[in-house]
Amino acid sequence: MSMRLTGAEIIVAHLINEGCPYIFGIPGHGNLALTDALRRRQNQITTIQTMHESAAVHMADGYYRVTGQPLAVFTSIGPGALNTVIGLATAYVDSTAVLALTGDTHVHMAGRGVLQEIERRWSADNFRALEPVVKRAWRVTNVEQLPNAMQRAFNHMRSGRPGPTAINLPMDVQAAIADVELAEPDQHVPRGASLGDPIQIEQAVKLLAEAKRPVILVGGGVITANASAALREVAEASGAAVVNTMMGLGAFPADHPLYAWATGSKGTSCGLQLTRRADVLLAVGCRFADETASSYRPGISFNIPPTKLIHVDLDPAEIGKNYPVTVGIVGDAQAVLAQIAEGLQAEGPRDYASTEYFAEIQQLKQEWREKLERHRDDSRVPVMISTVLQRLRPLLDRDAIVVSSSGNVQAQIIQEFEFYQARTCLTTGGFSTMGFTLPAALGAKLAAPDRQVVGLVGDGDFMMHMQELSTAVRYNLPVVIIILNNKGWISIRDLQMAAYGEQMAFATDFMKDDDEYSAPLAEIARSFGCHGQRISRADEIEPAVRAALQSEGPAVIEVMVNREFPYTGTPAVGWWDVPVPGYLAELRARYESERGEESLR
Repeated sequence: MSMRLTGAEIIVAHLINEGCPYIFGIPGHGNLALTDALRRRQNQITTIQTMHESAAVHMADGYYRVTGQPLAVFTSIGPGALNTVIGLATAYVDSTAVLALTGDTHVHMAGRGVLQEIERRWSADNFRALEPVVKRAWRVTNVEQLPNAMQRAFNHMRSGRPGPTAINLPMDVQAAIADVELAEPDQHVPRGASLGDPIQIEQAVKLLAEAKRPVILVGGGVITANASAALREVAEASGAAVVNTMMGLGAFPADHPLYAWATGSKGTSCGLQLTRRADVLLAVGCRFADETASSYRPGISFNIPPTKLIHVDLDPAEIGKNYPVTVGIVGDAQAVLAQIAEGLQAEGPRDYASTEYFAEIQQLKQEWREKLERHRDDSRVPVMISTVLQRLRPLLDRDAIVVSSSGNVQAQIIQEFEFYQARTCLTTGGFSTMGFTLPAALGAKLAAPDRQVVGLVGDGDFMMHMQELSTAVRYNLPVVIIILNNKGWISIRDLQMAAYGEQMAFATDFMKDDDEYSAPLAEIARSFGCHGQRISRADEIEPAVRAALQSEGPAVIEVMVNREFPYTGTPAVGWWDVPVPGYLAELRARYESERGEESLR
């Protein structure tokens, strides 16, 4: 049925028809018409006003990671639109979905140099800055193009490998009116999962059934495809150890006897030993990025070949990109794992718990636990991050959502924090974005208001988007943010010292007048209206966390953590290609020797 609507009204109507309960953003002169259309239908879609456009994208991203439902963000022209780049790049690299609606110059004014227009090379050129970080972008120059653009934007976000999209909205297009027919979302949604080729499935089943040391490497694609149940069936039918990438955390329960933690440069000794000694490796929904592959040095994360690789991915470009495959299967992770499980079950049951390999898995896991215990010193003041994680986990529900960003805390979460369900670990993967934790936690809380949501974040990371405490208070989003305050960019300082020598730490400590400096973050949180508490000892952790969880609004616990190397983190057991300058002759020689072992096909 034809309706007479403005461009902005078309957008809002489509969002409502898509079932979007929220939209995030900041009003400006470049999106006045869209903001007014949202006002007119505020009883059907809630506008969450953030304090920064990048934070708006992270909030929508956090919501998607919990629910699988993409939402939209809206911005003005110029700086507001370009502020979304970091958030969109995070979503793009991690394959999560969000729609960016960015205001722009009037169509008839493009190239005149209007306020906040970039036009020296091309008229109204701002939008091109978003193109590398979205799956697809639309420049809408006529209001009648909007129904099709909105429908296609949602289809592109959700189909195939998920990712963000963007629509450029000139101010006059938002305000223009036309007789249009709105696309019915249900009539344009691609349905059905992509099955694996039967011949490839048969080969994969045969390899797994005959394997003596099978390992399943779990990537984020398993979570996106809601494939945890099928993954468990394959693991138990094959007796394979289950090891994850950073993005695969939570896809397989950490208390399952076949779970063997993570591999890679931030991985664990048990995960690394199992993946490099596997005779068959089933990799599902992962990219074999450099951190997972220990920068492609054979014998660190993997030995492919002689390990036979079965690689399953929805994106055919990922198969064979970094390692040669014995079997490459293009398809949906859930559908393909179900096919493999059916084939393995037809081979007959496997009593994996009685095998020598199973006993080895348990032994390797125990050795890793003992290594962590030897490294952890609960008597230290300020407390170690490892102690915080150990004391925190028993205080949280099994389905609690834990959010983190880049830094030492993320590395230690990968190595020692247990997750039991998919979509309970939200972290920045391939783009390794700082500033993600707080806004993504707010998005997660909107997605799961009845579940515990805890953000674990370093002080430098937190201060990138600390203004979103205002958003948390204004919308009464009771998240718990635990700041691991080590007064600096300490993960980078640790890397400087590890790679260049302990005397080489530079520009990473927060200093004032030659003294260590830390802003009073708990006090600042209280000034926003949050519950706020600063602690520094192990025996303070449990009462502080319980008080924060029981508070009626957002809460911040500032934990002063140890900044004395090597008590700042847990040991790195993989390898990462960190170039060393030539003037550090001995270290450079070692680096060149190690780099010479990289196998880049």
